[in-house]
Amino acid sequence: MELEPIGGRIRERLDVVNKGREIALPKARQVIRFCSVAIRAIHRERFDEARTGLDQAKAALVEAQRALKDCPEIYYAGFLQDAEKEYSEGRVTLALVTGEALPTPEELEIGFPPFLSGLGEAMGELRRHILDIIRKGKLTEGERFLTMMDDVYYFLISFDYPDALTPGLRRITDLARSVMEKTRGDLTTSMRQYELHDALARVENSFTARTD
Repeated sequence: MELEPIGGRIRERLDVVNKGREIALPKARQVIRFCSVAIRAIHRERFDEARTGLDQAKAALVEAQRALKDCPEIYYAGFLQDAEKEYSEGRVTLALVTGEALPTPEELEIGFPPFLSGLGEAMGELRRHILDIIRKGKLTEGERFLTMMDDVYYFLISFDYPDALTPGLRRITDLARSVMEKTRGDLTTSMRQYELHDALARVENSFTARTD
């Protein structure tokens, strides 16, 4: 049986794929780490630092994508898509918080499903931003960001496709809805408390004016 020529070709191909994986996997982990640092910087309003971190994430992502471009066997294994999703989340969060134009998947050079998943997961970061706004008493601004959450949620639920095409998107969309409703409740409670405080202050001022 002439198995050795067949085995040689298989080993040659697997060596190429394995080499690509060994390059791409640590780069994908770097992307996730850089994006995590960038998102933390966004919440601290260190936007230049966040952009630097996201640029570093982009450089690592490009290297990972390049290493796997000729390896379709593992290009869609999942770890590269996780990195693309984290990069999408970071760029989307930065755009929403700073008021910049929302980046497109083409501009980010990532797949459509990771872009959508990153957009959904950015809702958790937007909730954190809204809570920070509430603590500062900027309730009107909080309402503006809540409207953004509404827009994103209704955009995401319009993608009603099987999980094989948009992996994990349905779960992420459900979580986005839960986050949005909790945020709406927190913002509404804060507004009612502010209105009550304002009304009590007016009554107190009126009573003080009459007794003077």
